[in-house]
Amino acid sequence: MSTTYALRDSATMLRRELKHMQRYPSMTLMLVGLPIVLLLLFVYVFGGTLGAGLGGPGGGRAAYADYVVPGILLITVASSAQGTAISVAMDMSEGIIARLRTMAIFRPCVLTGHVLGSLIRTMTSLGAVIGVALLVGFRPNASAAEWLAAVGIIAMITFAVIWFSVVCGLITKSVETASNLPMPLMLLPFLGSGFVPTSSMPTAVRWFADYQPFTPVMETVRGLLLGTAIGSNAVLAVAWCAAITAVSYPWAKRLYNRAPAR
Repeated sequence: MSTTYALRDSATMLRRELKHMQRYPSMTLMLVGLPIVLLLLFVYVFGGTLGAGLGGPGGGRAAYADYVVPGILLITVASSAQGTAISVAMDMSEGIIARLRTMAIFRPCVLTGHVLGSLIRTMTSLGAVIGVALLVGFRPNASAAEWLAAVGIIAMITFAVIWFSVVCGLITKSVETASNLPMPLMLLPFLGSGFVPTSSMPTAVRWFADYQPFTPVMETVRGLLLGTAIGSNAVLAVAWCAAITAVSYPWAKRLYNRAPAR
């Protein structure tokens, strides 16, 4: 099948996802609501104490607002995985997949539509979270180029996580299971540098926190937006995003091509 037909069919599936977003906005509201609640909780309830623990001049709630935002952004990205997995599992459990498989269309276009639709929804939600973060005291000092680089890193990890969530939706036997399988991703920002520096953690926990995929992403975003040291985190962040995508995309494609509609 030519590239033109593949793009056309993928665009059709993307329009389908965008219409679902318009008709059922509850998923988008939930995706935005949870990170905002966590942001307000950590800034206004825990921010004074945790900010003082960061040390250095100017510690306190304002310093913690700056520190915690990259972790909240990754919570938003992780939250998107659940909605994507549910949408894919619902498609696989309904008759639409069997009908689409009888048509002369680009076979992966259904998955492409889910991924692009989820990417748009997540990036829009991230914009809303950043807007609230600015209202509660987040004060980045990044240049336009640094903002673009930070958005690029966030988009890369979002793309990777969404493809992994597609795998979760395809590998499970029910919508209920698909809704639960990606939930451990929500813990990674907590078990990383999202809310406290990893140096404050016990050795075993610190080792996991330092080498799990979300930590270099959060440190890179934090460095780009706030001017903190990045070191090798940018390279590790890109490598993790590429590795997750490289594994998840062919895995999802193989599962979709082989598995019968449930």
